[in-house]
Amino acid sequence: MNTLHFLLPGDPDSRTGGYLYDARITAGLESLGWIVHRHRLADSFPFPGAAELSQVGGILASLPDGARVLIDGLALGVLPAVIAPHAARLRLVGLVHHPLAEETGLDEAARHWLFESEKAALAMVRHTIVTSPFTAKALAAYGVPAARVTVILPGTDPAPLAQGSAKGSGNPGLHILTVGTLTPRKGHDVLLTALGTLLHHDWTLTLAGGARDKPTAALIEKLIQDKGLSGRVTLIGEVDSEALAALYDRADLFALASHYEGYGMVFAEALARGLPVLGTTGGAIPTTVPPDAGLLVPPGDVSAFAQALEKLLVDTGLRQRLRQGALRARDTLPGWQDQARAFAQVLETL
Repeated sequence: MNTLHFLLPGDPDSRTGGYLYDARITAGLESLGWIVHRHRLADSFPFPGAAELSQVGGILASLPDGARVLIDGLALGVLPAVIAPHAARLRLVGLVHHPLAEETGLDEAARHWLFESEKAALAMVRHTIVTSPFTAKALAAYGVPAARVTVILPGTDPAPLAQGSAKGSGNPGLHILTVGTLTPRKGHDVLLTALGTLLHHDWTLTLAGGARDKPTAALIEKLIQDKGLSGRVTLIGEVDSEALAALYDRADLFALASHYEGYGMVFAEALARGLPVLGTTGGAIPTTVPPDAGLLVPPGDVSAFAQALEKLLVDTGLRQRLRQGALRARDTLPGWQDQARAFAQVLETL
């Protein structure tokens, strides 16, 4: 019987791309007969205190020699000193959604420290699994040989095509959906500032995502008021899968101004529903969203985002062409069970 110990910081039920990936892959492993022991680490990662680091050390010390141990990158990157005593006796694997130093909003000192720490930690694991080819290439800068990196994309559940806002009565114009936690990296300030210049067009926006960063949440509320968007924008917080499916179904366009994505699962979910996409070129987004399925502009460029958004608002033909591209991409998206099998194959070779 194959057994895996999985170390994951924070609430495993969090509805973010990284946590959803972790949950679906481990559930897939269990469906294949694996025994998965989940070890919940503190919420404070990637900036843990001494007690939180000691907890991880205790978990690793309690595991038998040869145990397979998967450590989520949110914790792994700051654990080089903790994992060093166990690197030779345990079969350690890293799961990197995106390098910690790429998080938006870090000062240069924090960015440098995270880079060096993650570089040291990655050198100690036997293999690293990443969620996109872009992230695989990014790890070259951390000194990780390509032979020790495997790309396993997130899966995407089959979904019905979005019916759009026109199915309802009293259609208030084009309905835009954005899904992402209220954190600096998601670029919601760029989206809202761009929309503030497009009040002469007929649109509404729903923003779904938990408020994980209080200053960002406060900034978003302020922008909505200052830009006169309160009658157009609805903040609904974090939602479950059923509610999210309903949001996708009544959307006409998916837009997210992320500064960086290690893959961008919500973009793939939009493609699965045949939605035209507006995003950025940040991180792995261009490898997730094909050029015929969406418009991508440089991250952080409010003017470019606004111009692309206006094109999509006024050009029905463009939206239809991108919808056709999304439908083509829809057929290429891998399923979760296949990705779990690929994950299992990597673990079995250690």
